[in-house]
Amino acid sequence: MKILFLVQGEGRGHMTQAISLSQILRRAGHEIAATLVGKASDRIIPSFFAEQIKAPVYEFIAPAIVYSQCGAGMNVGRTLYALVRNSPRYFAGLKSIHEKISEVQPDLIISFYETYSGLYNVIFRPKIPMLCIAHQYLLLHPKFVFPKNKTLDRILINLNSKAASWLATKRLALSFREMEGVLKEKISVVPPLLRREVLDLAPSKGDFFLVYMTHHSLSKQIIAWHLAHPNVALHCFWDNSNVSDEFVFDKTLTFHRINSEKYLEKLASCKALVTTAGFESVCEAMYLGKPVMMVPVPNHFEQECNAIDGVIAGAGVTSKTFDLSVLMEYLPKHQDQTVKFRKWYRRGESMFLNKVAAAGKKPVVRRKSRTISVSAQRIFNTFF
Repeated sequence: MKILFLVQGEGRGHMTQAISLSQILRRAGHEIAATLVGKASDRIIPSFFAEQIKAPVYEFIAPAIVYSQCGAGMNVGRTLYALVRNSPRYFAGLKSIHEKISEVQPDLIISFYETYSGLYNVIFRPKIPMLCIAHQYLLLHPKFVFPKNKTLDRILINLNSKAASWLATKRLALSFREMEGVLKEKISVVPPLLRREVLDLAPSKGDFFLVYMTHHSLSKQIIAWHLAHPNVALHCFWDNSNVSDEFVFDKTLTFHRINSEKYLEKLASCKALVTTAGFESVCEAMYLGKPVMMVPVPNHFEQECNAIDGVIAGAGVTSKTFDLSVLMEYLPKHQDQTVKFRKWYRRGESMFLNKVAAAGKKPVVRRKSRTISVSAQRIFNTFF
C-alpha cells in the first residue's frame, strides 16, 4: 500500500510517532511515499526526522503556538494574532498539501494531528481514506480524567481534535494504558508508538537528571533551580538555535540542542526525566523504567491533561514549575511500571497493521456533501 504522512511539526512527539509507524509499516511491506510536515515559519525541523523517516519530506507553513519570551509558557493573544496575520501563508500551505497529494496519489493518508488534515478533507473531499493518530484523541474518551474547573479548555481542545480529523475513517488514540474504544467517536485506543532506537537501548542508572523542554524560554526556571542546587548534575535538551550545539553553563549544567541520538543516550543512562509533559517523552521514559516529573507548559491545557494521565498510569509526578526538589522527594516512593507498560506496548504492532489494512480497504463515500465541496474548492481557488 502506498501511504502518505501528514505530520504536525511543532514539538518532537508527532514526528517520532511518524518515524515509529513508518518502521512498522515498512517491515510489513508498505511504502511511505511522502511526508508533509507543517511548521511555524521560524521553526527548524530537526535533522533526525528527515534522516529516520526515510521518505521525501516536504515542509509547509502551519499555525503554531507562540510562547512568551519571559518563560511564562503559551501566549494566547500572540498566538491568535499570528493566526490572523499569517492566514494567507496558512492557506497557501493547505493548497500545497492538495497539490502534493494529487501528485503522489496515495492509497491511504495517515495524519499525526496535523491541523490541516480535517480542513483538507472538508474542502477537497478526497476519495482517499485517512487515519488520524494522536494522544489528543484520547481526550474525546468519556472516561478520560481532566483538570478541574477547565470546562472551556476541554471544549476547545476537543473541538480542535475533531476539526483536525473531520471525515477521517478512524481516530487512533494513543494511550499510556489500555482502555476500550468509543464507537460513536470512531476511536480505537492503541498503545504508544516508540522508535526502534528506543527499544534497542540498554537502560542504566546514572547520577544526573535529564531535562527536555519544548521551548528554550523555559530554561530560565531550570537555571534558577540549578543555582540553588549546584551539586545536582543536569543535562538539558532545548531548541535554542542562538547557541552552540552543546552549551556548558557550568560543570553540572549543560544544554544540548535537540539531537535524537544524544537524547536517547542520555535518557537511557539518567536517574530520572524532567519533561514538559509531552506524551512521547513520557512513554519513552516509562519503557526504559525512568521516573518522570511532568511540568506542563503554562497555559497549555493539553499538557496539563497529559500530566494527569501520566500520574494515573504511574509514570511519575507532576509539578507546575521546574522545581526539581519535587522530583527528588518523589523518587523514593516511585513504583516501577516497566513490565506492565511494555506488555501493553508489545500489542501495538499488530493493532496498527490491522487498523491500516482495514482503513485501506474501506471505500470512501462522500456523495451527500459533493455540492458543498465543489463550492468550497471554487471559493478557495478564487482567493488562494
